[in-house]
Amino acid sequence: MKIAVVHDWLVTYAGAERVLGQILRLYPEADLFSVVDFLPERHRKFILGKKARTSFLQKIPSAQKNYRSLLPLMPLAVKRFDLSGYELVISSSHAVAKSVPTGRHQAHICYCHSPIRYAWDLRGQYLEESGMDKGLKGLAANLLLDYIRNWDKKTASSVDQFIACSEHIADRIKRAYGRESLVIYPPVDIEKFALHEKKEDFYLAASRFVPYKKIGLIAEAFSAMPGKRLVVIGEGPEMGKIKSRAGKNVELLGYQETDVLRDYLQKAKAFIFAAEEDFGILPVEAQACGTPVIAYGRGGALETVIQNRTGIFFERQDVESLKAAVLEFGEKENSFDPVAIRENAGRFGAKRFETAFRAAIEDCLKNLTP
Repeated sequence: MKIAVVHDWLVTYAGAERVLGQILRLYPEADLFSVVDFLPERHRKFILGKKARTSFLQKIPSAQKNYRSLLPLMPLAVKRFDLSGYELVISSSHAVAKSVPTGRHQAHICYCHSPIRYAWDLRGQYLEESGMDKGLKGLAANLLLDYIRNWDKKTASSVDQFIACSEHIADRIKRAYGRESLVIYPPVDIEKFALHEKKEDFYLAASRFVPYKKIGLIAEAFSAMPGKRLVVIGEGPEMGKIKSRAGKNVELLGYQETDVLRDYLQKAKAFIFAAEEDFGILPVEAQACGTPVIAYGRGGALETVIQNRTGIFFERQDVESLKAAVLEFGEKENSFDPVAIRENAGRFGAKRFETAFRAAIEDCLKNLTP
């Protein structure tokens, strides 16, 4: 059986790419498609040495730095992928991959990380952060995103089976597309994150430095608590803004390899997570190390963190709410059992994903029109 795996864009190694890597390991014979492929060499191992088949956007001179600005052209880019020779199409999508054209004699399974955020739930946030929420720019941006949303909804009909990365995303899919989803949590390689019961006197945050991850908020909150040490791992376009908010007690380490990140996850007294995330793999990896999580109480964290057992939640994405949660954690710190926290992470192991995903593929193929 010929299999095509389609991913939105290949530029970094984050949560969606971890899922993609597991799908490719399950189906190593598959051909890989992506609108652009600018993966750094340090991240290429997870795609098993495959060379992605890309769209015409790959050849645009500014694409590597400004691929997100090419969103208006992405519907045309995915439409031009010729997948007619494949019996099974698996899309790994948080933007446009799920909209690839398929026929009635092909099975199309979409692992949906989220309906395209720019056009749906987080539209206002993205426009405000990009300075395109007012005036003529705002009008043009909203018209474009209306078009993208209508196109996104229309092309959802080409998907035979949606798989959502969380109940939170299953609800988004239902509201956006009117479709039901099978929930299969992303694979977390918890065996690589061993339990470490002895903690040190610092907190940890780690993420790509992009607006919705709210690393700047975390840095600002800890800068207002000079007696508490924060270590931050990651890189991205918001580095300058985050540096400007970081006090002397906030240590920015930049990008670090997995073994360094794992060491900090094991030793931190708590992991700080301020994003409204679709699922959130890092909070599960922290729990696999026996490290409690202080998380914003929205999105996928509500499905992976157990209040007062494996972590605590804060109610608002602002400095005062996060500060209050950190102080509350300090009062309860000794009540968190690293062994129980590790056990909770076991619900999200890679083997569970492999079994559930293969079963979903087989069920979809059985229903394929002969």
